[in-house]
Amino acid sequence: MLGRASVLFVCFIAATGVIARASHIEPVPIRTSFEQFPMQIGEWRGTSLPPISDSIMAILRVDDYVNRVYSAPARYGAGLYIGYYRSQRQGDSIHSPLNCMPGAGWEPVSQRPLAISVPNAGTETSISVNRYVIQKGIDRQLVLYWYQSHGRVVANEYWSKFYLVRDAVRLNRTDAALVRVIVPMPSNLEAGESKAEEQAIAFVRSMFPLLSTYLPS
Repeated sequence: MLGRASVLFVCFIAATGVIARASHIEPVPIRTSFEQFPMQIGEWRGTSLPPISDSIMAILRVDDYVNRVYSAPARYGAGLYIGYYRSQRQGDSIHSPLNCMPGAGWEPVSQRPLAISVPNAGTETSISVNRYVIQKGIDRQLVLYWYQSHGRVVANEYWSKFYLVRDAVRLNRTDAALVRVIVPMPSNLEAGESKAEEQAIAFVRSMFPLLSTYLPS
């Protein structure tokens, strides 16, 4: 199974290289800039974090992003980062959070998929996201993240590459985004992990319906 996944991944990377050399002009989707992303989301009030440094931006090569901390009464707070890529044809590609964590001193402790029921166009939709617990020293955090493009939510990185190639061929579009939510885990509570997950899910449910305005379908 691992060998097959490796072969598929190599094929996706090769296909992405072919797409990058294609001469088709990619359409620019109509979307709202993250400058207008609301500071108030339900009971959650946002605070902007300092701008990402030029050196990190040179690595990320993201076209638009939001980077904030949202807090609410009796909540731990939730860090929100959304990085949007208008095109991934010229070497600009989404970086997995797992590539950045070790460099910042955070190490993954556990990982599993997590299904979340979210409001979507007047109904409830289940999305699957990545759920990580990371640790640095005695500090631990819960991380939820997923890839989103053209109204599709994907947790698996291999499948996100597959859809990148398919959409480039079928739609002539390679725009996509990474959505990441981080909630600190209190060390003084026995049920700290479950509490952090509960609050992360509450924030995702509040925030998710807004994404369609900023991440075009």
